[in-house]
Amino acid sequence: MTAPSSHSTAQRPSGLPLLLGVLGVVYGDIGTSPLYALRAALLHFAADGIERWEILGILSLIIWALILTVTVKYVIFVLRADNKGEGGILALMALAQRSARTEQGRWLISMIGIAGACLFFGDGTITPAISVLSAMEGLKVISPAFEPLIIPGSVFVLLGLFLVQYRGTSSMGAIFGPVMAVWFGVLGLLGIVEILREPGVLAAISPHHAITFCLHYRLAAFIAFGSVVLAVTGAEALYADMGHFGRAPIRLVWMGFVLPALALNYLGQGALLLSDPAALENPFYLLAPDWLRLPLVVLATAATIIASQAMISGAYSIARQCVQMGFLPRLVVRHTSETEEGQIYLPQINFALLAGVLILVLSFHNSDSLAAAYGIAVTGTFVCTSILAMLVFSRQFHWPLLVVAAVFVPLFLIDLAFFISNVLKIPEGGWVPLVLGIALFLLMHTWKRGRELLFARFRQDSLPLKSFLARLPQSRTIRVPGIAVFMTGQADYVPGALLHNLKHNKVLHERVLFVTVLNEDVPQVAEERRREVQELSPGIHRVIVRYGFQESPHIPRELEALRQDGVEFEPMQASYFLGRETLVQAVVPKMSKWRQWLFTVMSRNAVPATEFFRIPSDRVVELGVRVAI
Repeated sequence: MTAPSSHSTAQRPSGLPLLLGVLGVVYGDIGTSPLYALRAALLHFAADGIERWEILGILSLIIWALILTVTVKYVIFVLRADNKGEGGILALMALAQRSARTEQGRWLISMIGIAGACLFFGDGTITPAISVLSAMEGLKVISPAFEPLIIPGSVFVLLGLFLVQYRGTSSMGAIFGPVMAVWFGVLGLLGIVEILREPGVLAAISPHHAITFCLHYRLAAFIAFGSVVLAVTGAEALYADMGHFGRAPIRLVWMGFVLPALALNYLGQGALLLSDPAALENPFYLLAPDWLRLPLVVLATAATIIASQAMISGAYSIARQCVQMGFLPRLVVRHTSETEEGQIYLPQINFALLAGVLILVLSFHNSDSLAAAYGIAVTGTFVCTSILAMLVFSRQFHWPLLVVAAVFVPLFLIDLAFFISNVLKIPEGGWVPLVLGIALFLLMHTWKRGRELLFARFRQDSLPLKSFLARLPQSRTIRVPGIAVFMTGQADYVPGALLHNLKHNKVLHERVLFVTVLNEDVPQVAEERRREVQELSPGIHRVIVRYGFQESPHIPRELEALRQDGVEFEPMQASYFLGRETLVQAVVPKMSKWRQWLFTVMSRNAVPATEFFRIPSDRVVELGVRVAI
């Protein structure tokens, strides 16, 4: 789970509002895991009844997963790896690429980053489905008569959640923190009450119970890892939201409130099962007295909505990063806040997620079935993060190899064990995020490769800018009043739209701006580096505009700011010239037919450059260009 992380340090709240914000956004996913994690893990061994040592063993595995995977790996170490204050799998990928020694190395690192991002989208589809379903299943505990309402109720909640996304999260955000504070408080209190009745459960804190369990069951224990990992889903959010909240508040809230609340609740569920094994039907809800169960269902539903909201917002953020880094075609990005750059809404992503979530709910019917599908996406992202972290700590931070190996190899092996144990669940539903991840990987790789071939063809067919400018004084080209803005991805070559305009209209504007947008591997570009202007010839300027992967382009605003650099720009005199490419197959194609077809479909469905760059549509001239790849 991730959330938008594009706020600068100056924009962060402070004190209690900051800590409540961390609770509301960062910990929603991992905070709702007690609804299903312990039950899902113990169900593997429930056929002939569960014994005391089995309960203590699974509990010990969950407690130590929280300590090793979340606390040690993410809170203590991975949070150190910030990219200009930002975190997340793509920010870590960009950081690792800086130390790549070869082009092949950069490519391999980008493949790991893309794989992590694709698995994240699989996680993003399953999180709302399993969270809301597990919350609504509390109705069945209150009364079996409510069981038929679980699926319709879940669909109703999810439809409402996705259909209000266009309004933005600022109005909902004010209640996220307080609700999650109440949620974690209730988790801890319910656990304490049951622990006091059965204090022997505290023995599960000792790792020898986990070791004994694993040595006794061996392969079966390894299979159980696939459910134990459900207790740490959402750990990636600690890292992904670092840019929003900062490293220190995330650590403070985890160590001081969230980890104790989660541990107490899991131990409380274990204590209940020690005294009443039949409570395995739903140990979370059965922790509460009868009179509290209906309010607890309402609170759990609110908590799962918050967890899902953070996941959805994170999907928007990751999708925008993929577009900016060149892994996806242009998408519609709507800003839902006038003050917060990170609050965005992407309709295509929203409705794709909604469709996927509803299909999962209607296909799997309950949280136990979905638990099998959940783990692969989460553990796959864990593995990708561990690999990239090893590269960053050894090459960027210059840690000795022995230290990096001592810290990260054991953590990587734990992640790998979790991942392989989930691979065993592919027939039960684990294929869902895997198929989704592979499909997205093919889409992203095809788009990246297609754009590279397209730019290579442009360079091959285009006229170098220096040659054009050298010939211009002798060409007697008629100059007409106005400003012509040519958007070009190749700053050193003449845009095809300009050559076509000269060919058909035989004129060139008095003032010409060649505008190239560059996306850098940092979250945000400092204002002093945003624009670079160079006068190439009288009345002709080259403008380089730089954006980070957390930013959305706004070309008219940048061009108006050129006045600070001594270049006059009047918006009402400007015409924007864009080339619309028609892709055709080359005599010797560089891509297979199916990938070329896929790339063509993606190109046709990409958001027009006018909308993506926020260019006024009534000032645009489009000229068609045929490109063979």
